[in-house]
Amino acid sequence: MALQVGTPHDEESVLSEINITPLVDVMLVLLIIFMITAPMLHQGIEVALPKSEAQVLPTRIEDPLVLSINRDGLVYVRDKPVHPTKLVEVLTPMLRGRADQIVFLKGDRDVAYGRVVEVLDTLRRGGIVQVGMVTERSDAGAAR
Repeated sequence: MALQVGTPHDEESVLSEINITPLVDVMLVLLIIFMITAPMLHQGIEVALPKSEAQVLPTRIEDPLVLSINRDGLVYVRDKPVHPTKLVEVLTPMLRGRADQIVFLKGDRDVAYGRVVEVLDTLRRGGIVQVGMVTERSDAGAAR
């Protein structure tokens, strides 16, 4: 709150200070909103990824197309469940018109290896051959 100098009825005195309290309030609200929404920006469903020391792929400008296999072997495109027989049918229109044709596959570390191979085989038979495997960085790889 600004302090006014002079008489309260002095109409010629002008308060020349900017009140920044509303600006600070708005900025704090925006900060809270971004802090809440930022963790929700990840793609796909939450899976426990296997660890790897492989090099990280360069990031693209477009949102990646993420295919996830959870612990129970269920397949998801982004966050929507998809039956394995409909997988290529769902992915083909999504890949059409994209600059990169890469599908990133996130498989839970506890899912059977055969299940991951079945999904990869389904993608290859459907003509989707650019598949990136998503892993977590191992502790040894992160220390380098």
